[in-house]
Amino acid sequence: METQLLRNHEIFPSKEVLKHTLGNVYDVLEEVETILTQDEFALIFDWHYYNDGKSWLCKVCHKKKTVFWLSVWEGFFQIGFFFLERHLDGIAALPIEDNSFTIGKSIGKSIPIIFRIRKHEQIEDLLKMVEFKKKAK
Repeated sequence: METQLLRNHEIFPSKEVLKHTLGNVYDVLEEVETILTQDEFALIFDWHYYNDGKSWLCKVCHKKKTVFWLSVWEGFFQIGFFFLERHLDGIAALPIEDNSFTIGKSIGKSIPIIFRIRKHEQIEDLLKMVEFKKKAK
């Protein structure tokens, strides 16, 4: 069973907390954040504690648009994108490995696309999805 971490509302997910919680996977998260906050992507990472899920989540935005949500789990971090059905053909056409992500059960009109990131080799496919999401309307 996979366990979501960062459940204590009093402990902000600082660099030190994330490093301790993720272990070796922290280097991958740090690389993702470094790439995505640079000018090419210009994303903003914003951590908040959400009472409905009783955990810390990072809302990652480009200007006012939410690009994805990031959560920390035992042994990996998870990135969740939300798309509409009309975007699925575009996602299917992306040059991404079939096993890079899973498609979750629809939540209203939104369809979640989930990446479970454990290693550096997954970053390239993640960046393609980020670029697609930034352009999606």
